[in-house]
Amino acid sequence: MPRQELPHKIGFIGAGQMAEALARGFTAEGITSPSKVFCTDPNASRKGVFEEFGAKALDSASEVVRQSDIIFVAVKPQYVTAVLKDASASLDDSKLVVSIAAGVTVPTMEAAAGPNAKIIRVMPNTPCLVSATAAAMCKGSKATAEDMGVVRELMASVGTIVECDEKLFNAVTAVSGSGPAYIFLTIEALADGGVAAGLPRDIAMQLAAQTVLGAAKMVVETGKHPGQLKDAVCSPAGTTIAGVHQLEVSGLRATFMNAVKAAANRADELSKM
Repeated sequence: MPRQELPHKIGFIGAGQMAEALARGFTAEGITSPSKVFCTDPNASRKGVFEEFGAKALDSASEVVRQSDIIFVAVKPQYVTAVLKDASASLDDSKLVVSIAAGVTVPTMEAAAGPNAKIIRVMPNTPCLVSATAAAMCKGSKATAEDMGVVRELMASVGTIVECDEKLFNAVTAVSGSGPAYIFLTIEALADGGVAAGLPRDIAMQLAAQTVLGAAKMVVETGKHPGQLKDAVCSPAGTTIAGVHQLEVSGLRATFMNAVKAAANRADELSKM
């Protein structure tokens, strides 16, 4: 079912892969049209990528701010405050800033952007590149419920988005930000096991990846607890329960939990540097 196109013009300061993924996703899903998308980037080839799908590349961040209603700040974290300071004169209550930069807090951005800036922080993850992001968002002091609704609608076109307090963003980093790497490792290990059991590498990888995709889809679409779905696969004295038993002996659950906690602790450390 086609989505209703939003009236807003959308700008990107920074035209890297994540910005491209969002822009392509928004336009492919019909939530905006390429003619209402603007970008700027110091790398001319990145601007060219946006122009390929009909977006307009501009020469400066200030031009993007002037032309756009919603401005995605998609630069490296160390450049965010400088970008916002430069744009602050143009950031009135008609503009909405959406930052996807990791680790830069809303108070830090508000201090740089000025007293009138409306800011929402969004943390997508790399599956955004295939319109399957798991993202979190929180709002600044000036952003409204309506602003949050618009961003929610935009991000829902490229995956799933949840709202949570910014103090939980390091935990979000550990689960959904770092999570794809854990799952890539899991897929690789499943495929390696298949090869060890005699499968050709390409077949093992295809089966492993699709199995993870299908299992995740079952959790999302059925609403059932993963344990309930796991139990349904485990026949008495069968092959699956034998494999599950070995995973339990190996401490799989604790290993995943420890990985998430370690990533969250590291995110805490980095946020204080």
